[in-house]
Amino acid sequence: MAELELTPDEVLATTRTVRKRLDLERPVARELIEECLRLAQQAPSGGNRQGAVFVVVTDPERRRALADIYRRSWDRYVSEGVSAGPPRASTPPGGRDLQKRIGRSAAYLAEHLAEVPVHIVPCHPGRTESREQVVQASAFGSVLPAVWSLMLAARARGLGTAWTTIHLFHEREAAEVLGIPYEEYSQVALIPLAHTIGTEFKPGPRVPLDGFVRWDSW
Repeated sequence: MAELELTPDEVLATTRTVRKRLDLERPVARELIEECLRLAQQAPSGGNRQGAVFVVVTDPERRRALADIYRRSWDRYVSEGVSAGPPRASTPPGGRDLQKRIGRSAAYLAEHLAEVPVHIVPCHPGRTESREQVVQASAFGSVLPAVWSLMLAARARGLGTAWTTIHLFHEREAAEVLGIPYEEYSQVALIPLAHTIGTEFKPGPRVPLDGFVRWDSW
């Protein structure tokens, strides 16, 4: 598939979290997924160790099992009020209205995740929950750049993705579904991937730059 005619800046500015505009009917060719994965492999990793492993899930039964885990995790997320409360300083421009739209979009994904043709579960070696911050930062820093590269490569090819993590409420169960050795590898996300319904996306609203940046000191 030909890439979209986007500049690098346009790809960076318009790689949105896509949920309702994921095409649930159109399959994604393995060759296209592999193109994105090869680009993801070029991302930096600590010591160039390249220890990240991406589990690509296209099997319908495994997708349904992951979707069940995800839905239960979403229910817990909502019931525990994780997304409740007044807008904070970190709330994006648009405040509560935007948060409500995001909530409806996230609920839609929880309901339809099994129908998304590709799920990608990136993992890093080892368990770091009880380790020092420097160890955790190094571990996540050696896989998350590759995930973002994958998402950018997908956008350039007319594919949509969403960065999700709530299935990690039940990470061990997801590991059993996918045969991931839980004690040896940590999951960091679950990325749904599909063709998008339409390819036009705009930059999202953001706080002013002076709320995002500190120069020389806090």
